[in-house]
Amino acid sequence: MKPASPHLDVSIEELQALLERARQEPLQPDGYEKLKAAVHTLGHIAELLENREATLDTLRRMLCQSSSEKTDEVLKRAGIEVSEKHHEPNRQRGSETPAPGHGRNGAAAFRGANKVQVRHASLAAGDRCPDCERGKVYAQAAPHRLLRLKGQAPIDGTVYELESLRCNLCGKIFTAAAPEEVGAQKYDATAASMIALLRYGSGFPWNRLERLQQGLDIPLPAATQCQIMAETAVPLGPAHEELIRQAAQGGLFHNDDTSMRVLALNKAQARAADSGRERTGVFTSGIISLAPGKDIALFFTGRQHAGENLRDVLKRRLAELNAPIQMCDALSRNLPKLPKELEIIVAHCLAHSRRRFVEVTPNFPEQCRFVLESFREVYVTDARAREQNMTAEQRLAFHQTHSAPCWKN
Repeated sequence: MKPASPHLDVSIEELQALLERARQEPLQPDGYEKLKAAVHTLGHIAELLENREATLDTLRRMLCQSSSEKTDEVLKRAGIEVSEKHHEPNRQRGSETPAPGHGRNGAAAFRGANKVQVRHASLAAGDRCPDCERGKVYAQAAPHRLLRLKGQAPIDGTVYELESLRCNLCGKIFTAAAPEEVGAQKYDATAASMIALLRYGSGFPWNRLERLQQGLDIPLPAATQCQIMAETAVPLGPAHEELIRQAAQGGLFHNDDTSMRVLALNKAQARAADSGRERTGVFTSGIISLAPGKDIALFFTGRQHAGENLRDVLKRRLAELNAPIQMCDALSRNLPKLPKELEIIVAHCLAHSRRRFVEVTPNFPEQCRFVLESFREVYVTDARAREQNMTAEQRLAFHQTHSAPCWKN
């Protein structure tokens, strides 16, 4: 995909005037740059549409200069003057706590670093002070720390050269025994863990890790990484199943998914379980289960949507528990089709809802003004609740007291 050109504010009338001028005389440099940007943008949009990589929202964000969605700014663009009394309702200015600084990390922050204790070469606790020669030195509670960082390959390797001896008469070979810490496996469990963290925790592609390892003279082909992950996943299966079971007991769920690009699709496995229709897309669904004392994040990659994956998780929920809350946007594929014995309370995303009102404010300014200002009251009330570290029950009561009345005016 070609990179987009820098944003230039050029109207259709200005482009038409530039075209007429180009028929009579050579263009000036600024006019040439504007026409060049317009042609580049047209070609880029045509490529996106041809490859079906753009939606209307994508084109709108690409072509239209981004603008603030703050309530006052939205209303001003719609021609509504906002008085000062609408600014920062229910909040005392100056009450915000300053953000923490971004200084250097101290030695205590490097908890994963190896620690080496170095004894003093000539002194020990109880010895006479070599400076004043009268007092005695004693050990301090906190040692003086020096931090040194060095680079190494993500997957390191060690070659053990075992001495081999051969009898000159019978030909039998005697090989030295390997140290006990070597183990029988070529790829240590830590290597599998690091590959998993890089690939699934940090999004580091296998091919990129292959090139990095090759450059450091410790080859690790992408196919080998994939095989290691497949073998490692087998003993971890029971732990994964237990995580799903525990996540099903949560009281609040967040779910969404994103599309995945695949090189080939097995059509024999591409039929949706619910409809029987062939589904050619592959998705990664994220499900976060919030329960008292623990949060569990689950990821599923396959042909099911986020709602279908959430349905499978909720099938493991204990029947005696109350209906949980599902937090998601209003996309239909995020909603699970549950059997009658399972219930869920759906809470759609307010941010998406508010954005729709922002988009139609120029057409319905007065009606949208009431909605946007009411949303502002809700957000300010919620910020105050978070600042006071309220529990879920306290936040609900706080909103019922302060947020609910603004929607009844």
